Amino acid sequence: MELAAFAAWCFLVAFAGGLVGLVLGNLRLPATLLFASSAAAGGGANLAISAIAALTAAVVHIRAGRINWRLVGWMAPPSIAGAMVGGYAAGAIPEALLLGFITLVLLQSGISLLRRPPAPSPPAGAPQPELDVRAALVSGAVIGVLGGLVGLILGSLRMPALLRWVGETPQRAVGSNVTVGVLVGVAGALAHLPNAAPDLDPILVGGAASVPGALLGSRLTGRLSEAQLVRAISSTKLIAAAATGTQALT
Repeated sequence: MELAAFAAWCFLVAFAGGLVGLVLGNLRLPATLLFASSAAAGGGANLAISAIAALTAAVVHIRAGRINWRLVGWMAPPSIAGAMVGGYAAGAIPEALLLGFITLVLLQSGISLLRRPPAPSPPAGAPQPELDVRAALVSGAVIGVLGGLVGLILGSLRMPALLRWVGETPQRAVGSNVTVGVLVGVAGALAHLPNAAPDLDPILVGGAASVPGALLGSRLTGRLSEAQLVRAISSTKLIAAAATGTQALT
């Protein structure tokens, strides 16, 4: 019954994450830790499940043309490097402190997106907005390190960076974010190996349940208007902030 409940929760998290382009590993992590042999092994398992969910959603977004491959090419390498550095250094900084900081950033960015939504995408055929490559490099590296330290992909932090600092449109930010998340999840899980090998049982159960959830959620992304998508992203980030804050306190 416990594994069935874990599978159901992984399905729901993957569904919501696929819809708004957020892997939401921070919502899954507390449940994953219940089945983990250690915190480090649970963090690695959570990253592996996140990578599976992100890959599933990315396939749908690739087919729908919602991925900016140039942006992925700029953002993925520093994100991967940061995740590996964070994974190797896991435990060097108090986790509660890191989670508290992440909670504050999630709250601020979620409220900011609700109050000041990004500019609408240009009409079809019009020139696309110029992207800030430096912002993609810096934010990717910093968020990668934070995620590696606590066993999270932290797409919920990367999304506002893509919308606010990099200048990507909401639809393409969703697909690009989960694609970067695939690579970060794999790198972070591998980086946790020296500390403790990720537990296999949570990966098998959570990964299997996440695939259909991510498929269903990502297929609904294109049915939302940009305004609806931004509101969904903002609301999900606030929920993630509450979950992360609770984890920091407990």
